[in-house]
This record gives sequence, C-alpha cells and structure tokens, in this order.
Amino acid sequence: MMNDQNKVTGVVLAGGLARRMNNQDKGLVDYNNRPMASYAVDAIAQVASTVFINANRNIAEYKKLGYPVISDQTDSFDGPLAGILSAMSHAETGILCVMPCDSPLIRAEHLTQLIDALTENNVDIAVAFDGERIHPVFLALKTSLQASLTQYLEQGDRKIDLWLFQHNVIKVDFSDDADVFLNINTLSELNAMERSKDV
Repeated sequence: MMNDQNKVTGVVLAGGLARRMNNQDKGLVDYNNRPMASYAVDAIAQVASTVFINANRNIAEYKKLGYPVISDQTDSFDGPLAGILSAMSHAETGILCVMPCDSPLIRAEHLTQLIDALTENNVDIAVAFDGERIHPVFLALKTSLQASLTQYLEQGDRKIDLWLFQHNVIKVDFSDDADVFLNINTLSELNAMERSKDV
C-alpha cells in the first residue's frame, strides 16, 4: 500500500511556444480527432493521485481536459524545467511524474516503469532512455529537489540534462519500446504519424 511519500503527482508539460508548429499550441492540436494533450492526460491520470497541466496560454481550453491548469512562475517561457518547478510548488506528494503533451503513444505502463525505478532504486530522478539517448521530459523525480531546481533556474540555466545529472539519476531502459517517445513538433510530423497509424 502506498504511503504519502510514495503517492504521485503528475504533470503534463504544455507550456512551450511550439514555434515549429506555426506557433499553434501543440497540446491542443488534434491527433486522430483528439487534442494531443488528452493522450498524455489519460496516461498520467492512471498513475497519479493528482494531475496538473502546465500551460502558459489557452488556459481555458486546457481546463476542458478536466484537470487543474498551472502556469510557469515567470512569463518568459523558460522551458520544461520551469513547468516542472511550477508542478513541484503545487505538489503535495513526494514524487512527481512528468511527461510532455506531444507524445501520444506513451501509456500508463511506461510511466509506471519510471516511478517503480525511482522508488525501488531510491534515486533522485528516473529518466527514460531509449537505448541511445535519454528523453529528459519523461521523468519521475522527488519533489524534494525543488530548492535545487529553483536555484538552477535563478542562475539563468535552462538545460534540462545538466540539471538532471547534478543528482542521483537512473536511466530506465525502454530500448524494446523506443517508438513510444515519438513526439510531434511539426504539422508534417503530425500528418505522417496519423497516416502510419492507419496502415
């Protein structure tokens, strides 16, 4: 049975500017007739006791997905770490599970693997690894890292990988299922992915 420290808060990161998507709000672009962020919300809601959507625009539209929307603590679009910090500041659990809004193939079982790796190995952060590279916005991490992340961002740093590896990190191997990390950055990628699912 989960104790309070092992309960999980989930956050779907949808706070970027999506410049390569013609500045459309990526999470609200339809993939197979549903907003892309809805796939992420469905997956993370199965592993988390509390779910937030991190967004900095179109707040009312994101609220229609049925979960609280939280924005970055600054208005300068500082990247995924700013969304993670905002989620940490709202979380009342010891663990935060993070995923982006633009990877509709991720399922709850993949997120469970990250959470299990974090708790079973007693590390600070569990990050997804596809056999070749890490996917740094697929994470389970301890919310006690909030002070470290605040300091990192206050120094003007933004690179997520550099912050992650200041801590005790485990790479969780998804090499047998690497395609689930396909993300959609452009309208042509969106069209290609939709076509591939029709085959």
